[in-house]
Amino acid sequence: MLDIKFVRAEPDKIRADLKKRNDLERLFWVDELLAGDVSVRELKVEIDTLRQRRNTISRDINAERKAGRDTTALMEEAKALPEKIKALDLLKDEMEAKVRYYLMRLPNILDESVPFGKDDTENVEIKRVGTPRIFSFPVQNHGQLAVDKGWADFERAARTSGAGFSYLKGNLALLDMALQRYAIDLLMKKGFTPIIPPYMMNRSSYEGVTDLADFEDVMYKIEDADSYLIATSEHPMCAMYQDEIFEEKDLPLRLAGLSPCFRKEIGSHGIDSKGLFRVHQFHKVEQFVFCKPEDSPAIHEELLANAEELYTNLGLPYHVVLICTGDIGTVAAKKYDIEVWMPREEAYREVVSCSNCTAYQAVRLGMRMRDPSNFEQKHHIHTLNSTEVATSRTIRAILENYQQEDGSVEIPVVLRPYMNDQEYL
Repeated sequence: MLDIKFVRAEPDKIRADLKKRNDLERLFWVDELLAGDVSVRELKVEIDTLRQRRNTISRDINAERKAGRDTTALMEEAKALPEKIKALDLLKDEMEAKVRYYLMRLPNILDESVPFGKDDTENVEIKRVGTPRIFSFPVQNHGQLAVDKGWADFERAARTSGAGFSYLKGNLALLDMALQRYAIDLLMKKGFTPIIPPYMMNRSSYEGVTDLADFEDVMYKIEDADSYLIATSEHPMCAMYQDEIFEEKDLPLRLAGLSPCFRKEIGSHGIDSKGLFRVHQFHKVEQFVFCKPEDSPAIHEELLANAEELYTNLGLPYHVVLICTGDIGTVAAKKYDIEVWMPREEAYREVVSCSNCTAYQAVRLGMRMRDPSNFEQKHHIHTLNSTEVATSRTIRAILENYQQEDGSVEIPVVLRPYMNDQEYL
């Protein structure tokens, strides 16, 4: 969320940012938030004054009694003070909840380089890498090919778990694991620490990471428990250091999360909607970095380059798009997507999301850095995240782009050491 000090100091900047997003509803929240914040501060002063009076009135009563004067008015005042304080405390709590409601839901301030646009059709392509292969035969449906080859079973998975799940078998299971291990190995060489996080989070921690209005409808909640299955390892990695103080020497901290991801919503239907592109459960290796504010723009480009390196090494054609104001969501200040070429659709489809969230998550989770020049001074850090590989979508891309006319699939060279040196599935 935005720091309340920033909101007080820069309300016009927040309003201008909301206009960029064409977010007219939340535009009116700024005035409500500021008015509520003033009320909270005024109530705190009034409550403190009354508490001080409560602490001194007994002395005044004793002094008046010793002087032989009437203490009736003072006694009535003393009797009324606890109820007055209680009523004002309740009002303050109500106003603080209102202020926090708005603070938690105002979006991050966009980076100046984010292009204006109304939706994902106006995202800006910034580069293309690789040339889509021209096939001399019809490309088979990746899901049907996997079934025919005995690499996947969607029907039995639907019976045991419902639509949107799969059993990966044999070579395809190995390919999934190969992608995970290759991604981890690449990141470890760049100073990332592998992390296997908890696969469930409580609501309080989840609200610190993201606007649950964006995610709650797609998340699985554990019945009768304060637990959600994670939608991505970004979330538990971000919450890992909530309410902690970093020393400057410990930043940047680079983590490589490995986890299954669970999501209710699997997207709209389209070509090859049955298969591995839209699923409720998949594996992902995620990059996550905690850093000093001045380092986050360069680290954002670094995370993008790491993901590009993986897809370049896999030999998959892709392009990079800069996400526009109308498609960026609440948490990120700037976001890139990598979209890989899918021959069956003859279109690029998203496989990587790469975001600089600046201080937005750190404010929500109380994560700060100690100022080395002033031990008592603390500043909010920045957080960044990026997919390194989402296995299900990448497997689909491999099955299509490397498909042979006889139905076999060539294995990308960099994955062969993880696949017992096989050259083909």
